Amino acid sequence: MMLSRLRLAAASALVTLLAGCAGYQLGAGSLYRPDVRTVHVPIFQSDSFRRNLGERLTEAVVKEIELHTPYKVVDAASADSVLYGRVVDTKKHVLVEDKNDEPRDLEAGFVAEFSWVDRRGNLIAQSLSVPVPALVLTVRQTTDFVPEGGQSLATAQQEALSRLAAQIVSQMERPW
Repeated sequence: MMLSRLRLAAASALVTLLAGCAGYQLGAGSLYRPDVRTVHVPIFQSDSFRRNLGERLTEAVVKEIELHTPYKVVDAASADSVLYGRVVDTKKHVLVEDKNDEPRDLEAGFVAEFSWVDRRGNLIAQSLSVPVPALVLTVRQTTDFVPEGGQSLATAQQEALSRLAAQIVSQMERPW
């Protein structure tokens, strides 16, 4: 008698649990569009006079896509979608100076625009929480560096580009 009550309670708990999760999906695959499997990432353009920023950001974005999404980066002819991008601004300014006006803490930053479209040119990114123009999304990223601590502009830029790439790829997730 006690065993049958225990089995009945376990079965009803299981049915309740499964019924409550009917609309949910599990795993990272549910975060991404099932109709897109491949992405082409042409080299990002750069409006900056600093050399190779577009190439460095493109490399960081490709690595981020390959590591954190189910999408495969392929050539233009065989891709389901294309991720276009442009570095539109770079900044470097002093945050803290010493008494002799020597920089102690600096900030390096980038602003990039990107759009993700399918092969017909239709925007893939669905409604976003931030109001933006129809086909272009803008992301900004900054990072601090302290030259006296052994950090350089190059390392700060690379960190900012990596964070910027992560922001761009996170926008490839489906909205909740």
